[in-house]
This record gives sequence, C-alpha cells and structure tokens, in this order.
Amino acid sequence: MGYFPFFIDIAGKKGLIVGGGRIAAHKIEKLSTFGARLTVVAPQIERELKDNPALACLERAFLESDLQECFFVVAASDDRKLNHRVSMLCRERGILVNAVDEKEDCGFLFPALVKEGKLTVGICTEGASPRTAALLRSRIASELPGRTEEIMDYLADLRGPAKERITEDGKRARFLREMAELCMAENRIPDAAETDARMAFYAGEGECAEKETGQVTLVGAGCGPYDLITLRGLAAVRNAEVLVYDDLLDERLLEHAAESCEKIYVGKRMGRHSKKQEEINALLTEKAAEGRRVVRLKGGDPFVFGRGGEEMLALREAGARTGEVPGLTSAIAVLAAAGIPVTHRGLARSFHVVSARTGEGTDGLPEQLGELAKLNGTLIFLMGFHRIGELAQKLVEYGKPADTPAAAVHGGFDGNVECVRGTLSDIAQRVKASGMTPPAIFVVGAAAGLKLTDY
Repeated sequence: MGYFPFFIDIAGKKGLIVGGGRIAAHKIEKLSTFGARLTVVAPQIERELKDNPALACLERAFLESDLQECFFVVAASDDRKLNHRVSMLCRERGILVNAVDEKEDCGFLFPALVKEGKLTVGICTEGASPRTAALLRSRIASELPGRTEEIMDYLADLRGPAKERITEDGKRARFLREMAELCMAENRIPDAAETDARMAFYAGEGECAEKETGQVTLVGAGCGPYDLITLRGLAAVRNAEVLVYDDLLDERLLEHAAESCEKIYVGKRMGRHSKKQEEINALLTEKAAEGRRVVRLKGGDPFVFGRGGEEMLALREAGARTGEVPGLTSAIAVLAAAGIPVTHRGLARSFHVVSARTGEGTDGLPEQLGELAKLNGTLIFLMGFHRIGELAQKLVEYGKPADTPAAAVHGGFDGNVECVRGTLSDIAQRVKASGMTPPAIFVVGAAAGLKLTDY
C-alpha cells in the first residue's frame, strides 16, 4: 500500500460516523477542529456526543441511505461485520472510508495529529506501530513554542504586506524565512516597529538598506548532560548564525548548530582564561553589528553568577537587540541529581546561593558569611571547591553547629553525579580523601543530609 499524506479541506463537508461509543468519540475529537459537518449514527450514542451541538445524532441502526452526500465515513462501531459492510458500500460509491482496527478496509488512515492553529502535523506508520506514531507526536508537540497558534496567524498575515513591499522574490523569501525562524526560535511575535524595520531592510528603503541590526540571544545550556537544555534554548542554537560558547557545557550541544554556523570558543576557567570579559563583550557587539543571529551559550543559567548581565548591558549600550533564554542552574539541578533538595518542609524553608570567589571580604571569603551562618535554610556555595575547608571553619566560628550536614557535589556531562557527604567538622577531609576534582558545589544545611534519588 502507498499512503500519501494529502492534506484535504474537509470544512463544511459531510462526514458520517457509524458508531456512538468511546472509539467513535475519539475519532470525532480528532475531526472536530477541522470544520466538517459530522453526523453520528448508532443504536446507542454516548451522552457526551448527544449533548454536543456541533453533531447531528441519529440514534438508530445504520441505513445505506445515510451515505448520501458523504465526503468521508468512519466505521467506528463495536460490530466488525457492520464496519466491513460500511467499508464495502463506501468503496462501491467512491467515498473515503476508515474502518477502525481493520487496515484492509480503510481507504484512509487517521494519523497521530499535532494541531496548533494553522499548523497541522500528521504522523502515520501505515498501521505498523501506532505507539511509535504517538511517541513521535509527543516529541514534535514538545518542541513547538507555546505561542505557535499566534505565531502562525502572524506569519500568515505577514505574507500580503511582504509581497506588496518587497518586490524582489529572493529577498522576500529570505525575509519570510527569517521571520518564521525568529518567531519559532524565540517563541515571540515581533512588535509593529520591529516588523516594519526588518521589512524596510529587505525592501531596501532609505537608511535601512545600509545595514541590518543583528540580534544576540543569551542562552543557558543548563548543567550536566546536553539534554538538560530547554527546548527554546535548543531551538535558538539550531537557528544561530554565530555561536559563542564557553566551558561548563556539554559540547554535544554544538552538534545541533547548523554546519554554516560560525562557532567561537571563549572559555574561561580558574587559572586559564581564553578571553577577558571585555573581549567577549566586544566580540558579541562586533558579530551583532554584522547583522547576524548570535547565540551566546553559557553553562547553567547565564544570570546566576554567569556574568550574563554584563554582556547584555554592553550589547544594549551598543544598540544591539538582545534576548535571553534561561537555563537550569547548577545551584539547584546538580544538587537535585544527588538527591539533595534545596528546600524541604521542616528542614529548610529558604536557600541562599553565594559565590565563594570574591575579594570583598578581608580574607577573600563572602563578607556576609556571619549573617549566613545564622540562617536555618540551605547555603549553596558556587565556585568554592578550593575553599571548602575555610568556608566550613568560618561557618562554625560564626555559630553554625559543627555537626551541620554538608556535602560537595560534582556533576558530569554523562549524567553521573559524585557526592561527598559529611558535616562541617569533617567535610573538607572527606572531600580531599575522595579525590574529587572541581568544579563542585558546596552545600550546607539540614537538607544536605538527605538523599532522595537513586539515579
């Protein structure tokens, strides 16, 4: 058999559903958003169908005359013989027919559907594996932006003005393509001013013809394995023309970028800096000025001790358009992978994320350490692996009980997590004995004594 995925307009056309039970209701649910005139015929019809004002219900046995003027028929009764008979009658009359669970009696098959406004995706395995079709449907649906329906309406309305204003076919096609990529990657609809500016550029109007303004999207890659990035972040990577990335992210993410994408490494690690922050800011500004789609990919969440704010301020001062996609911060996610919740009723009602690398205090430790020691919540120290002993000692000096649970947690790109547990009195010795290497998170508080996950 050869099932070609035609998309046929069924709005206003008569469709007959033979059967009034659960299966029929399922088929009707799939059809209901496409505007067909549906009639249900069966000796018994479920109440939810009879109460649906959009359906014509005939609570009686099927008659051959019910097939008059039908564009398509779905045989969805519990009687296989009746379904087969309906199928044969439809084939004789050239009517499209689907008989549930009997592929040989089907002139068309129901696909697994993803429907978001004007966007429709149908998946069919020719009956080989409906479960596979359902799994693929779920994957596709999960990757669509939350505003897909609005985006489709916006893009549809854009075609007319673009045709009138951008006369050159190639430029108009590129404009429409880039607007679609922007909307889907960033899950947003450009406002009137941005739409007009981009259209003016492609139309070659006035000063807009000289140079297109680029855009920079700051994307959090999450922490640990590459599949912890958000769907929106992954879409931005796929649509990037320039990808500026650093350490603390799974480099398998780079495989999702287009082959034509320019990839620039600007990693920074303690003791060996590839580029200074000012150089990175200048690089991002330069690439944006070229009118390109730039993605700045950073580990964890860019706004949690990631210096993302500094980069965004520099870009905005230079007049570049900016956007941000949050990521899973290691301060929460790596601990969770080790079974440590940052809050837990009865143990910790707050959590505090602190950078352990600061020159503000007299000893280089966080200057508010005394205040933090008095809190009952969870204390989370980032970038403090080499200072665990000093931090633990100071917290005890400031009044934190020496037997307070503490842990050091290191997360890998393979999804594995290494966790060393102890108390403030012995955590430094335990970490040293374990051979753990940085980076790692130092966590202190009653919740640090929990282990709520097995893998």
